[in-house]
Amino acid sequence: MPMRVFAIADIHLSRAFPKPMNIFGPEWDGHPEAVFEEWRKVVGPDDLVIVAGDISWAMKLPEALLDLNDLAQLPGTKVLLRGNHDYWWPSISRLRQVLPPRMHALQHDSLIIGNLAIAGSRGWDTPGGYNFTPEDEKIYKREVERLALSLKTVQGHDHEYLVLAMHYPPYGPTGGPTGFTALIEQYRPTCVVYGHLHGADPERLPKQWNGVPLHFVSADVVRFRPQLILETPHQTHIHEPSGQTHNQP
Repeated sequence: MPMRVFAIADIHLSRAFPKPMNIFGPEWDGHPEAVFEEWRKVVGPDDLVIVAGDISWAMKLPEALLDLNDLAQLPGTKVLLRGNHDYWWPSISRLRQVLPPRMHALQHDSLIIGNLAIAGSRGWDTPGGYNFTPEDEKIYKREVERLALSLKTVQGHDHEYLVLAMHYPPYGPTGGPTGFTALIEQYRPTCVVYGHLHGADPERLPKQWNGVPLHFVSADVVRFRPQLILETPHQTHIHEPSGQTHNQP
């Protein structure tokens, strides 16, 4: 049975301190219930879902765990990536100690499941954007280095597919090249997933980078439904190059 791989970003859960998201526009009506309903419609127990950042509005880990536990009740294995609003995200070692079963977090490393590798980094605003500051330049360069580090951890591990996950888009503000797109060209992943942009018209955004498909999966744009990005032969062994190895229950 093949394992299907889905992706979604910007689900912005807030069980500890509920935050109505429709203050940002009518497209958020029905949130967060719509996230759970749409997820159950398309994701099965043997599938995997990449949640590409802005997972919870919580400020502290115990508060965020309420949202993570809600996610844990949904079908499939979950792979989490930090977004710019995930202030609750602690050190990766502390986070991994408390994650619910079948939930994994990426930070400067990667995850390998059978012949599928997942690498990624948060990303950041890129040069040439509105009000891009010297501080943004520092963070941008650091995030490029972190993505490079994540991709390097895949080397030496057999895999057929490589998904590169980011929270921010990898391309520049006018669709131009960046340090992130240079890594896409170097490593040639099977596809890239990202979110962060709200209210954007996906038809006006790049669909590929140098032949590599780009999947824009912000929750409000995909109407809260995780998007199918690929299928792989199903295997249950999970290896994290950081040194942790898991097996799905």
